[in-house]
Amino acid sequence: MFNRTRRLRSSQTMRNLVKNIDFSLDNLIYPLFIEEGENIKVEIPSMKGQYRISIDRLEEELLELKDLGIKSILLFGIPKVKDLVGSEGYNDKGIVQEAIRFIKSKFPDFLVVTDVCLCEYTSHGHCGILRGEELLNDETLKLLQKVALSHAKAGADIVAPSDMMDGRIKAIRETLDENGFINLPIMAYSVKYASAYYGPFRDAADSAPAFGDRKTYQMDFRNSKDYLIEVENDILEGADIIMVKPGMPYLDVVKGVADAISNPVAIYNVSGEYSMVKAASENGWIDEEKIVMENMYAMRRAGADIIITYHAKDIAKWIKRGV
Repeated sequence: MFNRTRRLRSSQTMRNLVKNIDFSLDNLIYPLFIEEGENIKVEIPSMKGQYRISIDRLEEELLELKDLGIKSILLFGIPKVKDLVGSEGYNDKGIVQEAIRFIKSKFPDFLVVTDVCLCEYTSHGHCGILRGEELLNDETLKLLQKVALSHAKAGADIVAPSDMMDGRIKAIRETLDENGFINLPIMAYSVKYASAYYGPFRDAADSAPAFGDRKTYQMDFRNSKDYLIEVENDILEGADIIMVKPGMPYLDVVKGVADAISNPVAIYNVSGEYSMVKAASENGWIDEEKIVMENMYAMRRAGADIIITYHAKDIAKWIKRGV
């Protein structure tokens, strides 16, 4: 005797009946690049279909997202002026802070997540304060506290530290609590690898480091044991949601994290993953719709509760068509 597993794959209705992985727009967060200035909507050359948008053009984008049924967004800011300490990142009237206020005044039902880091705001492109070419961990924490607090005051629903400084979740949690934001969740970029998959993002956000790389603070993909230390530290320090970044190349890590913790797990389906799919599709090498949906289910199957993806608008359109 043997199991005839094909019996449970005999029709679409049968397959729908026995599937155990669900996927919906509720699982998705859509990233937006907000650029300081006026009348800006410029396509990012390496990320077809993604744009830098100024606040005065943001309403049309949000109306489209609302119509598509996308409810959660992640904001990245691109300021006009950068300096050595990324001061625009914690300017209460900075680009992200003003974008949050605009969104909450016009579209209060959007769940707004904000990236807490300095790389988009520093003239050197690194994620904190430098001494020579050394990034100073503890000195940087003080600035990250200021960034997170400014986002909270502007109305952010979740703050998401992506810098990978040791101890930053504890520092941010303490600052938020001391200022009355005890119910504001932290989505920690806990497992963030130094990855070549970020290339198009650095084009989008003007955040490439001016020298060196980020390998002293972002994680080494050759190590398969240290990610749980990062996760455990962040949970103990007060993280509410744990993120793994990048996405598809690290599904083993997502699975390991999801099996180890009870907190929600997020995955960032990053710019390089997006751009590769878009490029291959444009060349007729793959079926974009089928590849993207297969990837989404793979991430859910690995244990991701939340998927941050640039494909969100396309997915919403496909779902409207009945995919």
